[in-house]
Amino acid sequence: MEQYYHNNLYLNLLLLFISAVSLSFAAIFYKHRSQYYNHPNLPPGRPGIPYLGETLDFLSTGWTGRPEKFVTDRIREFSSSAFKTHIVGEPTVVLTGAEGNKFLFTNENKLVVVWWPDSVSKIFPFSETTSIHEESRRFRKFLPQFMKPEALQRYVGEMDEVARRHFASLWEDRYRVEVLPLVKKYTFWVACRLFVSLDDPARIAELGVPFDDVASGIFALPFDLPWTPFRRAIRASKFIREEYLVGIIRRRKAELATAAAAAEEDILSYMLTATDDGGEHMSEIDIADKILGLLVGSHDTAAATCTFVVKFLSELPDVYDRVYQEQMEIARSKSAGELLNWEDIKKMKYSWNVACEVLRLTPPVQGSFREATTDFIFSGFSIPKGWKVHVVLLLYWSVPSTHKNEKYFPKPEKFDPSRFEGSGPEPYTFVPFGGGPKMCPGKEYARLEILVFMHNLVKRFRFEMLIPGEKIIVNPICVPANGLPIRLFPHKA
Repeated sequence: MEQYYHNNLYLNLLLLFISAVSLSFAAIFYKHRSQYYNHPNLPPGRPGIPYLGETLDFLSTGWTGRPEKFVTDRIREFSSSAFKTHIVGEPTVVLTGAEGNKFLFTNENKLVVVWWPDSVSKIFPFSETTSIHEESRRFRKFLPQFMKPEALQRYVGEMDEVARRHFASLWEDRYRVEVLPLVKKYTFWVACRLFVSLDDPARIAELGVPFDDVASGIFALPFDLPWTPFRRAIRASKFIREEYLVGIIRRRKAELATAAAAAEEDILSYMLTATDDGGEHMSEIDIADKILGLLVGSHDTAAATCTFVVKFLSELPDVYDRVYQEQMEIARSKSAGELLNWEDIKKMKYSWNVACEVLRLTPPVQGSFREATTDFIFSGFSIPKGWKVHVVLLLYWSVPSTHKNEKYFPKPEKFDPSRFEGSGPEPYTFVPFGGGPKMCPGKEYARLEILVFMHNLVKRFRFEMLIPGEKIIVNPICVPANGLPIRLFPHKA
């Protein structure tokens, strides 16, 4: 009898514990749903599970090579213009199509502001006296002065020199290469040369080790533990800024003071001599933060685009032949050892159309986040202040997104560079660099970097993919899953 009593007691306690846990989860779930839906006239959608929301589904579609599925499934189920979800820890509205692109790009700093997860601020600790939004606005204000076409013209030859040395050391006399890691070395070298005049391959390679840790950790899970990629990124960022960049900045300040360096030498000199509206110069650590951000921002996206240029040129011999003819015409017009110049870049019209079609089909970045700073209406739906807004800039294989929408691009699966002839696509339909007044200030820099790469590639080699139909993944940049190994066939002299 006593044993029966004890067994009953244990059973009742167990049931009580299970009930308490169940009620706790029910309360959390109810709070999650009530917070999510407690606004009138929201777009249709669902919040997913507590805390995680639909983040795993959002990420897994990219990991499995189907980044369009998260959006297309919900557009089909809920709405063609907007739907709500809960991703990266935030209630989010996804806007789709050219109308969504235009709305966000034309209302930045009016209804919405750029948003980054808190984890990014740990890797890139912005100024302690200003917000990330203020820093972003300050950066955008002076960056175009260096990145505009007339300012970049004088750097074409420097890019070409870097490309020649890159191909000579890492591509030539090789039978097989893996494209993506090599192109990352090229884009990093170009950025080091143009941003801080760092040109020593040994020092660049040395800096590349902690830099890779930073780039890998930006979008890693934000677990701040000693063995995690996120913690390695935080340490690497601090090391690069304090041990490398601050030293370079101080040496450059001394050179500028003695006229040993010119204010227009590179973006570092420009930052050191530029002032804000109050006539104040940026601090050394602020400049180091921004230089590091530029190095990261100019690295993976351009490298991914150059990699996919190789992929499509390998798959489409007719396109390759036209690019080759255009580039060899330019090469034959040069004397021995003469570098490319701005006039040569202007002749690369077909090559740039090809690059744009690559960007349409395989955009490196799938979208961007903004935060609503006030309540507003989009397409009849209410978007509350504080919510995150994700504009679907371009989703690979996604029928309703602009880049793969037959409404804007007939036969959207077909690779057709002629889409970009004349006036090109309609506004806000082709948006790898954003659109409207908030166009990415690095667009022209990326154009030069990609075209110089294409010139040096095709005048040296034909090539074929070693993994035909190689899978494409998004994690978070769109890249070939195996880095695009290719076989090289050098042109005969």
